[in-house]
Amino acid sequence: MPVRLGVSPIGWSNDDLPELGGETPLETCLAEARRAGYAGIELGNKFPRDPFVLRPVLQGHGLALVSGWYSGRILERSVAEELTAMEPHGALLAAMGCGVLVYAETSGSVAGDRSRPLSRRPRLRAGDWREFGAKLTALADALARRRLALAYHPHMGTVVETEIEIDRLMQETGPAVGLLLDTGHIAFAGGDPVAVACRHGWRINHVHCKDVRPGALARAKARDTSFLDALLDGVFTVPGDGAIDFATVLAPLAAVGYRGWLVVEAEQDPEKAPPFAYARLGFANLAEAVATAGLAVEAI
Repeated sequence: MPVRLGVSPIGWSNDDLPELGGETPLETCLAEARRAGYAGIELGNKFPRDPFVLRPVLQGHGLALVSGWYSGRILERSVAEELTAMEPHGALLAAMGCGVLVYAETSGSVAGDRSRPLSRRPRLRAGDWREFGAKLTALADALARRRLALAYHPHMGTVVETEIEIDRLMQETGPAVGLLLDTGHIAFAGGDPVAVACRHGWRINHVHCKDVRPGALARAKARDTSFLDALLDGVFTVPGDGAIDFATVLAPLAAVGYRGWLVVEAEQDPEKAPPFAYARLGFANLAEAVATAGLAVEAI
């Protein structure tokens, strides 16, 4: 089965900074996403959460629901408590035919707090990793029983951010815990998305394709800014508009037969980065990288 190209609505309306694109109607986002060429879209804060309402809305634009972010708290909860808390989200994704649930551990996260620099992020102690991995594995096993794969999202400002932490996560979890390859977050954390794809390609079950602007990244590092301030300064952009070579990143995925979604996701200020123009740019550049890497895109 070929890969499919999707997009996040975060370029139109930002979940972490709702004032960015707050006035943009959901209909505008969906119509422009389809016009830009995408086959699917991830959840955003303006989407209805009832599948009987959401399904016809997306069908009206010829879009599939790709997946949706879940802010996990497995460090603070038991597996049973976490499953109960995430039930509405998981039920929506399952009802919409999604294959993966995007999961990030957000206990203690500084990602959404402009008053806290990224250096203040939480870190797991050496003795905490085994229990963390065991609980995540149990959670993923439970999700698999409803045909949802857990795609763990390493994210700036959280307990899993760096390449070393990604490696430890994969070491401490079972095969049911998939890895979401987010090129932008790995690069922001000082890592190499190509190396991560080479080491963990068989565990990667979802991909967020975002580029990084070297100047904004250097400023964020030098000033030890908050994640949101780096975002507002333009650290992220769409594929082909920054420093990441996406064909090289995707080549290891082609080698292991990756057949999931590739999602263009670039948190930007829509006043500075017109969403439709950047969505088209991201689609064109990603489609070219996919072809160069030897992957095939599903026809729509």
